[in-house]
Amino acid sequence: MVEIGDKINGRYRVIRSIGSGGMANVYLAYDLILDREVAVKVLRFDFLEDETAIRRFRREALAASELVHPNIVGIYDVGQEDNRQYLIMEYVHGTDLKKYIRDNYPLPTEHVIAIMQQVLSAIGLAHEHRIIHRDLKPQNILMDEQGNVKIADFGIAIALSETSLTQTNTLLGSVHYLSPEQARGSMATRQSDIYALGIILYELLMGKVPFEGESAVSIALKHFQSDMPSVREQYPDIPQSLENVILKATTKEPSDRYVSAEEMANDLLTCLLPNRANEPIFEPKSVMDDETKRLTPITDTHVQQVTQVKEPAVKRETDEMVSKLDTTEKPQKKRGRKRRVALFLVLAVLAVLAGIFFAPSGTKVPDVSGLTVDDAITALADKGFKVSDDYQEEYSETIEKDHVIRTSPRVGTKAFKTETIVLTVSKGSEKIEISNFIGMSLSEAKRELTSLGIEDKRITVEEVEDPDYEPGTVVSQSPAGGSSISLEKGTVILKVSVGTEAILLDDLTGYTLTEAINYLNSQGLGFTQGSSEFSDMIPENSVISTSPGPGASLVKGNSVMITLSKGPEPVVEESSESVSESEIPSEPTSSSEVEVETEASSDEDKPSSSEEVKPDEQSDQETE
Repeated sequence: MVEIGDKINGRYRVIRSIGSGGMANVYLAYDLILDREVAVKVLRFDFLEDETAIRRFRREALAASELVHPNIVGIYDVGQEDNRQYLIMEYVHGTDLKKYIRDNYPLPTEHVIAIMQQVLSAIGLAHEHRIIHRDLKPQNILMDEQGNVKIADFGIAIALSETSLTQTNTLLGSVHYLSPEQARGSMATRQSDIYALGIILYELLMGKVPFEGESAVSIALKHFQSDMPSVREQYPDIPQSLENVILKATTKEPSDRYVSAEEMANDLLTCLLPNRANEPIFEPKSVMDDETKRLTPITDTHVQQVTQVKEPAVKRETDEMVSKLDTTEKPQKKRGRKRRVALFLVLAVLAVLAGIFFAPSGTKVPDVSGLTVDDAITALADKGFKVSDDYQEEYSETIEKDHVIRTSPRVGTKAFKTETIVLTVSKGSEKIEISNFIGMSLSEAKRELTSLGIEDKRITVEEVEDPDYEPGTVVSQSPAGGSSISLEKGTVILKVSVGTEAILLDDLTGYTLTEAINYLNSQGLGFTQGSSEFSDMIPENSVISTSPGPGASLVKGNSVMITLSKGPEPVVEESSESVSESEIPSEPTSSSEVEVETEASSDEDKPSSSEEVKPDEQSDQETE
């Protein structure tokens, strides 16, 4: 069992599971030596003791590693550790063609042809190296984010061919693309791959496979009994020349198909040309082999007849079908093998019939998706169905946790009440926890996110100036470190420093306060207001000076102190009415002041003109 975090061969650290198939489980891993993501396929536990499967797995994987082509998934390494067979492959960022069709249908005809040309180019190279894929289907064709095709599973498909008859799920997954000769147990050839390519072309145009059924055997029977449905009946705009490519690739007889993938590619390349617009419908030249013609088709009437007979009649039916299958077995060398395959097919058909033996008719499985498990069981029970106690679980972005995603058999399928319905229940959105990337380089942060499964297109990078961090360093993130986000749809925003630019401060002298603030804001600078001063030169509320001064080198976020003018200083006028005593000098400081004072005193002592001076007073004054 491979666990998350395991190191395979001491080199490939397992990150998460990304899928599983009939023979192997697939994991996303990180190559610690070459510093890259890889896909690791590990042989399933039930094949560990199958020496034939292991031998073919290794041999054909090594052979497939020689296929170097832009449309083939590269194989880097193959080995064994702790009794586990593993295969190291190129990891393709994208989806498989099955999901691509489902999400983008309908596809433009030109786009369909472009996809098929890439697939045919890759298969052509494989056939040149005598490697037959044997299991071509949209699930094995990957599409990267640029729309490039990558075909996978060459080695595993070949190894699986010997064991698929015992793997019910694998047969169900691949039987829609199985050629008639493979369904009969014959050896696969290049024409078998071409048949599968014809089915894939049909699915690209129609959005669905041509043959459906309730079991792998019933679908396989349709491949060599039923005519290929016409694409033009549903879409008349599709040219007959394009439909003819499908018809020729999927004829029942291999000799009527394209000789090579290159021939099919050339035919497809010209199918939209005007000179092929009125091309007649393709008719195969040869008739199907008696081995196929003599098979009795299983119809509804036939099923009703079987439900009315008892066990001896069923045994006679088995004998007849085996007899019919064996009448054409002329080559003695392969008789034993073909009998076994024929017997298997008959027994499988009878197993399907036995499942409906006691049921009068099928009932459509109701749609219980989105319901709780209990409600789904009740709804199914109301229709007479039994529900398995063991349900499957998987993550879902659209269905709430503990609610039903789908049923098996699927909704709308006619099932019999003896069948047990298996529910697939949502585990909710798969969550992952992201780290704190602040202070980490952008490349390192993105590498860690992609290793967690977050695609590059879901990582948004915003550049910001930040003087505290070196350029290329994450300065903030959303969501924050330690948060959990959806693995399938979660997005991360990383803000990354681009450093800072030096700002040379302009001379703001004479700017009004509003003008100065606008300038500082435009440069990413702050401001503080200092004291105000009187100025005869600078108008009131305009800048007298700044600190730091003009020409100073600053960075965004710095602040500048502004000193504003209060205008001219006002003049105070002295009062003329009185002079305080303190302003009169107490002693004369010069001879002139003495003279003035003496004169003033003399004048004060003189009588006024209205007064008379007596002779005695005058003589006294003279005496003095």
